[in-house]
Order: sequence, then C-alpha cells, then structure tokens
Amino acid sequence: MDAYNITVVGGAGIVGREFLKLLEEHKTPVKRLRLLATARSAGKTVDFRGESVTIEETTDASFTRDDEVVFLSASGAASKQFAPIAAANGSFVVDDSSAYRMDPAVPLVIPEINADDLAWHTGIVSQPNCTTTPMVMALAPIHRVNPLKRIVVSTYQAVAGAGSAAVQGLRTESAAALDGRHEPSGTQKREIAFNAVPQIDLFAEDGYTKEEIKMANETRKILHAPDIAISATCVRVPTFFGHAMNVWAEFERPVSAAEARDLVATAKGVRLVDDPASEQYPTPMDVVGTDEVLVGRLRGDSSLAGGITFWTVTDSIRKGAATNVLQVIEAAAARGVIRR
Repeated sequence: MDAYNITVVGGAGIVGREFLKLLEEHKTPVKRLRLLATARSAGKTVDFRGESVTIEETTDASFTRDDEVVFLSASGAASKQFAPIAAANGSFVVDDSSAYRMDPAVPLVIPEINADDLAWHTGIVSQPNCTTTPMVMALAPIHRVNPLKRIVVSTYQAVAGAGSAAVQGLRTESAAALDGRHEPSGTQKREIAFNAVPQIDLFAEDGYTKEEIKMANETRKILHAPDIAISATCVRVPTFFGHAMNVWAEFERPVSAAEARDLVATAKGVRLVDDPASEQYPTPMDVVGTDEVLVGRLRGDSSLAGGITFWTVTDSIRKGAATNVLQVIEAAAARGVIRR
C-alpha cells in the first residue's frame, strides 16, 4: 500500500488509539499523521513512530485537500458536520458512526464480504456497528450458497463498546460493589457491575432499541438482501472487552450443522473453535486484542428443522471498529479509489 496523509478525528478516543496501534502492527506506510479531537483533548500529545503528534481541535477549517484519508471516530453529529467537508476536499472518508450507514449513496463495507462496493463510493464509506460485523462474517459463507431467510440474535456486549469512560465506569462500580456499595457510574442505562442491562441506545416506538434496529438494517444492506427477517436483543454485560452473541439462522433451504460448519470454516477472518467433547468454545477473553471472529457451539436448531444456531465472539474495538477501518483503507488503496 502507498503512503497516505491520514487524519484521525477522535484520535484521543478508545478506537482512535487502537487504530494508531494497528498502523504500527501492520507497518502501514503513513506519509503524514494528524490527530483531531474535541477542545478538551486538544494540546495533548501522542507518540507515533518515535515522534510526538499534537492533538488539534476539530473545526470546519481543520480539513484541507492534503488530507488524503480521513477516519472519523466520533459522534454521529460530528460525522454529519465534518464528513461532507472532508469529502468535498477530495478526501477518502471512513466513518465509524451510524450517521451514513443507511444512506443509499454510501457503501457500508466489511472488506471480507463486500469490498466491491467501494467502487461506487462518492467520498464517504461507512463501516457497520460492532455487533453487525461478526454476525455477518459468520453467516456470509452460508448465505452465498443458501440465502438467509430469518435471523434471531441475542448479544452480550462489553462495556468497551461505549467508550473509555464506560471501561473506567465498570472498574469503579465493581470495586464499590465488592465493598458492599452501589455507586452507578452513569456510563450505562443501569448500574453495570455484576449486572446485565437489556438496553443499548434508545428505544424506538416498536420496542426495539436503535442498536437492535441497526443490526437488522445493516445486515440487509451489507448482504444486499433486503428481505431477510431479523430480530435482535442487545444486552450490555459486565465484561471489559469482547462482544459475544448467540445467533439462530434459517435459510431458504435446510442446512445441516456439518454443512454449515464446513462453510464457516472457509470464511476469511473467521475461525471455528468448536469441540463440545473437549469443552472447546470461544469466550470474550479469547478475542481481546485480536482481529478474528471466533465461532463455536454450532449446531442444528432443535426448534426448527434445517436451521442452525451458534455462538460467536469478537473484539469490538478491533475487528468491530479499528481493524475494519484499516482493512477498508487497504482495500480501497488496492482498488485505486483513494485520490492521490
């Protein structure tokens, strides 16, 4: 990959910091790195490849034609404000918020699945919610040969998905709870230490949360399959890193567990950890700091002949966010769709 001028909005956040770490791990060539954030973080410095990079405050004037690649890891409101400015300058913009995911003019990309959609970007590319990505990666190899008909999914999401403050919130709440005190940190809808909270984001009129609606709509868009029936329940649990979920899937034709296992095993970025006889299955601890989607407990659905159910985990900050962004940039560079 050629070296580009890369600008990260949200460079002080948990995903932005992980993205910088990945640039180091992948030895990604970088011509010039800029870090933008809120006024609160402006002036702080970050070490990158032996140099100190000063974080700047993000304003409309922050973006120029010199910014060849812009990664937005901020709020949806910030993305709505700044992404069009950067794109108008000719920058290749990758947005990690929900602001553009369902915009029909913006590709929503998991490179292992639909990298070809990068061909029709008009400046902005969106990436999926951190829960959508592992589910779709596990299901896509089966869907390609036997289209999905219906998905039911329950998630068990780590606090890291809500940012650095939520990670610290779990630490302080847990310490207080172990000392017999209830001291909610305010980083979740309810006290999260030793608890499970069945609400992530706000509720819509139909009783589903925005997080659950995102999973359904994004899955249909990525797979180019608008008719898949999908029902999700998203739950925040007191783990620091690593989102987990259980998926029930029905396809147009019956599929056996053996056939599904063979297909999932071929998927790039997905690894089966599935040996019930020796009690082998993945847990959130197994994916922290890694880029793989781990799948286990894959079996036939006992409530539906020809359906399957499985358990999957991934690091929401890595493949669920920062790693996918870097892979989008690499795939775009390989296809020549980043302006020089």
